Amino acid sequence: MNKKQIIGTLAALVLFGCTVSSVFATNGYFRHGYGTQYRGMAGAGTALALSSLAGATNPASMVFVGKRYDVGIAFFSPDRQYTVTGNPSGAPGTFGLAPGTVVSDSKSFFMPSLGGNWMLNDQTSFGVSVYGNGGMNTNYESTTFGATPTGVDLAQAFVAVTLARKITEEHAVGITPILAYQRFQAEGLGVFGQMGFSSDAANLSDNDHENSLGVGARIGYLGNFGETISVGASYQTKMRMSEFSGYAGLFAGQGDFDVPASWSAGIAIHATSALTLAVDLQQIFYSNIESVNNPFLPNIQAAQLGNDNGAGFGWKDMTIFKIGAQWQANDAWTLRGGFSFGEQPIPDTEVLFNILAPGVMEQHATFGLSKTLNSGRQIHLAFMHAFSKSVSGANPLEAPNQQTIDLEMKQWEFDVSFGL
Repeated sequence: MNKKQIIGTLAALVLFGCTVSSVFATNGYFRHGYGTQYRGMAGAGTALALSSLAGATNPASMVFVGKRYDVGIAFFSPDRQYTVTGNPSGAPGTFGLAPGTVVSDSKSFFMPSLGGNWMLNDQTSFGVSVYGNGGMNTNYESTTFGATPTGVDLAQAFVAVTLARKITEEHAVGITPILAYQRFQAEGLGVFGQMGFSSDAANLSDNDHENSLGVGARIGYLGNFGETISVGASYQTKMRMSEFSGYAGLFAGQGDFDVPASWSAGIAIHATSALTLAVDLQQIFYSNIESVNNPFLPNIQAAQLGNDNGAGFGWKDMTIFKIGAQWQANDAWTLRGGFSFGEQPIPDTEVLFNILAPGVMEQHATFGLSKTLNSGRQIHLAFMHAFSKSVSGANPLEAPNQQTIDLEMKQWEFDVSFGL
């Protein structure tokens, strides 16, 4: 098998892995970082060139990566649950939930990644990065919305092709066209159709997995100012996705579920020849996706699920602050650490529908290391712990002060990758 066949096979495995893996939430349903080295620094690295997955963060950095290949896999374990306090009122027109705590049975998953970068000449590089996103997956085996099981399964995979060029010896720009793939299924939501809340009850719940394709792009800049300061910035457009026709009665816009736009900016301080500090700021525009941003109420009263202004999950934009450090202890060992914080996107008025997608985590602590072997190959490891976070609010379809819903989530992740 030649190199092209190997790369093609690995890419197919990554796409397969992204589709069979139930996806996970860190910053909403964006990952805290892309590439093991970046994840070891809590995702900080818009101003750094660390691996051939850099195109997922800042396309311009790829020209500083040089010729390189990376392949990795992440193992992660999300812990999600909701708790209902208070008995249903039973009043006409209300929708009460059974009191108690229900834990999602989806516990252990994997997410592969793949990157390659080639220098076309001293000033220009061409790279391919394949990676996944996630954050809306639950599997409740106890009766939730009047049915068992209840939950959603969303998987996203991205193929990013990057062209980067130096405009001077220390400054570069890059562009990355992105092909996106999504796979979705929902279960246990039929009651919303029975209550007349869906515009298309046959395409609301309990259908097969639906597929969606779309495109977008990311642009970026990276500049080195002397030997001490590096600055980077990138912007990713909204990815226009084809509709989930089998869930046209669930998502606003007849099954529309685009990938939101985002931007990041960062600075890296090379304090010594061995120590680098990185700080990033990232913003994700969930508010531009109606199926994600539309509030549950009053929309559910004015427009049915699936309509252009139908109810959604009520997610707000999310701004994330990341700080990371990298210390090259010697020629063989590099250590990394980081911390990130972002206000989670779910208001306390939106807890009912977000039982399906409790992406409420805010704080992540990470640790990573790299080992360079005598052959020149590298092994990279990273560990992430997302601290437990909860959001509490009233059941909006119950009598006032009758029921409270608490959403809670925490997660850990372990990454291993190999580079050359």
